[in-house]
Amino acid sequence: MYGRKVKLRFLFVIIILITLILTTFLILKSLEENVVYFQSPSEIKSLYEIDKSKIRVGGMVKKNSISISSNEVNFIITDFKNEINVTYSGAVPNLFAEGKGVVAEGFLKDRNFFSATKILAKHDENYMPPEVKEALGEK
Repeated sequence: MYGRKVKLRFLFVIIILITLILTTFLILKSLEENVVYFQSPSEIKSLYEIDKSKIRVGGMVKKNSISISSNEVNFIITDFKNEINVTYSGAVPNLFAEGKGVVAEGFLKDRNFFSATKILAKHDENYMPPEVKEALGEK
């Protein structure tokens, strides 16, 4: 019914589609292991069981919640519905401040307490490094 050329083209298109689907599947499967999401305090409060593996908690640093001692920083992360107390030993990023976004990586002790091993300060889309700001003459 169909000629030899049509059958070869059809086979060629099918092979390309199968290859494309397989490649996409393998790429997404390999990225799945490396993607780390953060959870909000509300999501942590609603957890059925507390996992002892490393997680990330994200939200805003609550106003007037930062307490700095000689070797430890304590603060509260909020999503404006729920809060979680965070303790961290080490230097915090320059962008870390009250009322700013933050992602803390570490271990959950219970639904209200988080022990951070790393602090990642988030910035908005208007952020400009100080060196660039000086070069442009902006203040």
